[in-house]
Amino acid sequence: MAQPLVKKDDDRDDEADYSPFLGIEKGAVLQEARVFNDPQLDPRRCSQVITKLLYLLNQGETFTKVEATEVFFAVTKLFQSKDIGLRRMVYVMIKELSPSADEVIIVTSSLMKDMTSKTDMYRANAIRVLCRITDGTLLTQIERYLKQAIVDKNPVVASAALVSGIHLLQTNPEIVKRWSNEVQEAVQSRAALVQFHALALLHQIRQNDRLAVNKLVSSLTKGSVRSPLAQCLLIRYTSQVIRESANNNQAGDRPFYDFLEGCLRHKAEMVIFEAARAITELNGVTSRELTPAITVLQLFLSSSKPVLRFAAVRTLNKVAMTHPVAVTNCNIDMESLISDQNRSIATLAITTLLKTGNESSVDRLMKQITNFMSDIADEFKIVVVEAIRSLCLKFPLKHRSLMNFLSNILREEGGFEYKKAIVDSIVILIRDIPEAKESGLLHLCEFIEDCEFTYLSTQILHFLGIEGPKTSDPSKYIRYIYNRVHLENATVRAGAVSTLAKFGAMVDTLKPRVFVLLRRCLFDNDDEVRDRATLYINTLGGDGAVVETGEDVKEFLFGSLDIPLVNLENSLKNYEPSEESFDINSVPKEVKTQPLAEKKAPGKKPTGLGASPAGPPSTVDAYEKLLSSIPEFANFGKLFKSSAPVELTEAETEYAVNVVKHIFDGHVVFQYNCTNTIPEQLLENVTVIVDASEAEEFAEVASKPLRSLPYDSPGQTFVAFEKPEGVPAVGKFSNMLRFIVKEVDPSTGEAEDDGVEDEYQLEELEVVAADYMLKVGVSNFRNAWETMDADCERVDEYGLGPRESLAEAVNAVINLLGMQPCEGTEVVPNNSRSHTCLLSGVYIGNVKVLVRLQFGLDGPKDVAMKLAVRSEDEAVSDAIHEIVASG
Repeated sequence: MAQPLVKKDDDRDDEADYSPFLGIEKGAVLQEARVFNDPQLDPRRCSQVITKLLYLLNQGETFTKVEATEVFFAVTKLFQSKDIGLRRMVYVMIKELSPSADEVIIVTSSLMKDMTSKTDMYRANAIRVLCRITDGTLLTQIERYLKQAIVDKNPVVASAALVSGIHLLQTNPEIVKRWSNEVQEAVQSRAALVQFHALALLHQIRQNDRLAVNKLVSSLTKGSVRSPLAQCLLIRYTSQVIRESANNNQAGDRPFYDFLEGCLRHKAEMVIFEAARAITELNGVTSRELTPAITVLQLFLSSSKPVLRFAAVRTLNKVAMTHPVAVTNCNIDMESLISDQNRSIATLAITTLLKTGNESSVDRLMKQITNFMSDIADEFKIVVVEAIRSLCLKFPLKHRSLMNFLSNILREEGGFEYKKAIVDSIVILIRDIPEAKESGLLHLCEFIEDCEFTYLSTQILHFLGIEGPKTSDPSKYIRYIYNRVHLENATVRAGAVSTLAKFGAMVDTLKPRVFVLLRRCLFDNDDEVRDRATLYINTLGGDGAVVETGEDVKEFLFGSLDIPLVNLENSLKNYEPSEESFDINSVPKEVKTQPLAEKKAPGKKPTGLGASPAGPPSTVDAYEKLLSSIPEFANFGKLFKSSAPVELTEAETEYAVNVVKHIFDGHVVFQYNCTNTIPEQLLENVTVIVDASEAEEFAEVASKPLRSLPYDSPGQTFVAFEKPEGVPAVGKFSNMLRFIVKEVDPSTGEAEDDGVEDEYQLEELEVVAADYMLKVGVSNFRNAWETMDADCERVDEYGLGPRESLAEAVNAVINLLGMQPCEGTEVVPNNSRSHTCLLSGVYIGNVKVLVRLQFGLDGPKDVAMKLAVRSEDEAVSDAIHEIVASG
């Protein structure tokens, strides 16, 4: 589907100012790299070429095995140069190329020589490179040097060894744990960074031993930590100990709380803030414990540094959710932040004030917010709208001014999510505050006069149909509703017709006027609008007389449908036109398959699960319960995901079969849901023969046949495959249904003793990459994205080729990845030439993944895409790119 995309010319103009290497070609740079072989080395020229190579690598350019090897060997020749600047570039280049084990030997002797050099810069960098490219065998050889480096007098060398230890702990924990004594000595270092790195490494070595962590925190909180960075780490570790001990300490006493409070008087601002934040986040924190933390945060509100103001107001905003009274003292300081140049600070200040303000301050706040709203982005506006809604529910007497404010901003410019947040807020206020109903409904009516969003117009019309007839003067809303029939698209017109009918049904005095309007709708050019108008006119009594509408008619038209739509559809299909009209009361209220499911032998899967598309959590739980109860699959571990059923037969065939794919870490189980639709037959020993020749990574390990399949009583048969653990293996499977057929006597319902073996060809089944991704949304994508580790981000560009539309391209990529679209970004606005789509999910192995897709038209039909992935594991970020590249 995708090929790497060449950057476009218009991008070059934007980036030319700040990227001197833009537009360089890999081939040309590899030619330039020949200068590394010159007898007389030019350090400046070599450094420039290495910089270009590093630029290409960091832009995602891939080097072939041959190219990487040639560059690596050429770079190693630069060790003969004595130029310090060039040597530093060589170290970086070796780390970035990450050569294979057989090539590393070429540089290890040079690096080990540098590691014992008298030049500290050489020693520090050589340690970092060696630890990056080495394996366990070489590590044991240089372990003695690393231990010495940890306690080296030069802080640069000591920090290099400690940071290397943090990385090595992931791959060679046993070796690193032997350095505890040296690391403990480094924790007492006078160098700030050394102490910081040493404390981080020591905690990681001990993190699985709770008692050891307690002892570490206990010894260090007595005052031996001088580095502000290390002190911040210590505060975090102390908070962790307090949280863990809170469960075991019923008396409410908090060990180490005095240490946190003492840190509020530290000379470093970062330590003060870290301690204040830690105190506010303690479980069950009391007002007395909060007071000193709130006091220092209040001082930060008037700081000249924007970062401190932001940190303080954000922390106070969180505290206001649980302890609004404690934050009230800071209100005057926060009011001055409403005009802060940093819009993030201003937004947080306003929302905090709205949470903590009293009734008398509401009007003053509203005046300040009105000017502020025009300066901020939609995402900030939504936060403010939600805070105003909460304030209105808190002080219902102020509903008039708050409702007017919401109405005014509703008529201003803004995107769909912003307008939806305002409409939702007004709807909630109308429902919860009776006095706000009439003014709120009029505000909504005025909004739909020029609303550009179909979804919001139909939602408001529906709500108006429920609440409007209950008001003191329902007639004043009719004009707004009927205007929609003339001025809007077919979807809104249909919604307006339904709303008019509700007024006619619920308000008898309005019925004649409503009939006149509904009759005009009979000539609409859309069949849905015409059909609705016809239905409502006939149901309400088409003569237009002022008669009371019966309760049964009201219930039929506007009540909830208490019969399954599937049953209604089947009943309508079976109904043959006659003098007797169709009776909705004759439609069965139970789903037909439910009683049949109870007839099956115990241990078989209920039909509802086989037919459920994705299902609520209870369905997933039921799948897991069922599979774990089958001995052949009981040891497969935890079920990661079950797919929606995939149909393997055409409709109306003798045998109906669909399959659900159950994904485990090292296995895939296919659950074939089979239904026999021939009354005169009984099927026995039903199995599915699966051919996995086009799925090389899968090996069949078990199958569970279905003993008996009577007429119209669904049953399940299973086939299990083993696959490489944690790998998103894909492939095609062909399926053959095999069974023994026995004739059934229709009069007695008994089957013959003898049967005939038969087969029935099913459609192919495919396991795709999307099967290894769970659709899991996030409530705030931006926050989730920013809290995800940026080191695990992978970005690349792709050409998707010619597409019917931008929307079709967006849909194709969403389906390929199988992720959950966030914040409505799966919808592409009409005639848009670019679009950003946000996706969220959980990848196999329970790894959270976030994706940001930027689409653009690269010509009349060609679509270009930029894919940015962040996850909890960089290997997963790479895997997402591989899925797109090969999709």
